[in-house]
Amino acid sequence: MALAGCGGENMGFLVKPVSAHQELREAVVADDGLLVANKIALIDVSGMLLNARMGGLFGDNENPASLFCEKLDKARNDSSVKAVVLRLNTPGGTVQASEAMYDYLQRFRRSTGKPVIACITDMGASGGYYLACGCDRILVQSTSITGSIGVIIQTVSFAGTMEWLRISTDAVVSGPFKDMASPLRAMKPQEREMLQQMVNEFYDKFLSVVGQGRKDRLKDDLRKLADGRVYTGRQAVENGLADGLGDVTEACAQARKAAGVSRAKVVMYHRPLGYRASVYSAAPEISPQAGGTTVNLLNLQNSELMTLGRPAFLYLWTTGQ
Repeated sequence: MALAGCGGENMGFLVKPVSAHQELREAVVADDGLLVANKIALIDVSGMLLNARMGGLFGDNENPASLFCEKLDKARNDSSVKAVVLRLNTPGGTVQASEAMYDYLQRFRRSTGKPVIACITDMGASGGYYLACGCDRILVQSTSITGSIGVIIQTVSFAGTMEWLRISTDAVVSGPFKDMASPLRAMKPQEREMLQQMVNEFYDKFLSVVGQGRKDRLKDDLRKLADGRVYTGRQAVENGLADGLGDVTEACAQARKAAGVSRAKVVMYHRPLGYRASVYSAAPEISPQAGGTTVNLLNLQNSELMTLGRPAFLYLWTTGQ
């Protein structure tokens, strides 16, 4: 039902009944002929990798890590699903969420024996690449951005500004490191050393995951490749960080081959409100905005990093954040 009269000429609201049950539904996005029972599950991993509900105003408030595990569970419990394709478009995220998703993926592979092919589209950097290393194969497009192997914890200090404004603070703490990385004062050398030790530990874990996933396919020393830089898809293949060039269609074809089936339809999982028309369908990531048609007066989407509310250890390519 459309309600006209709002938003100008030829504009209106679409009122559409939806199911009250919010369990994931399956949609066939690529049919491989009649009477084909085998399936390839195409699972999207996009945006920041976080173990927290995000969104808010007009957003869907999904927990990315939880949604990922929920989709894997649906593929696990369907015997018709013979393989999985992870379509990655993410700059990474928190260390904890990246590790949790990677570990869940590893348990899925061990318990089901179903092959998993990673397909990096626009971006699969840092935590996104961490997750890709948990797959049997990694495909990239020539213009993909990947790599950024490393760890960062971003801190901020308002101490100079507060001093200029003659504002002082005095925290009462139970120990000398309770307010470590506080934005209200400069960081102490001992605090920096402690944080650096934690960064080094998480970095070594990242290297272990890449080493285990890529093994003898790397063309150079891992630490040389893992200095934080990003690579194009073609560079990633040349360095052994990826197995080959290919889009999502090629990834689905390789998933069929890895599963040993000649024909299989491709399915995606979505909430009842969602719609998937083809293998190129993806959930829209549109920032709610207010303003005219040519100039946005207000962007209502805050940085996902800021919503964490605290410094966080990140497997994240931070350019543009």
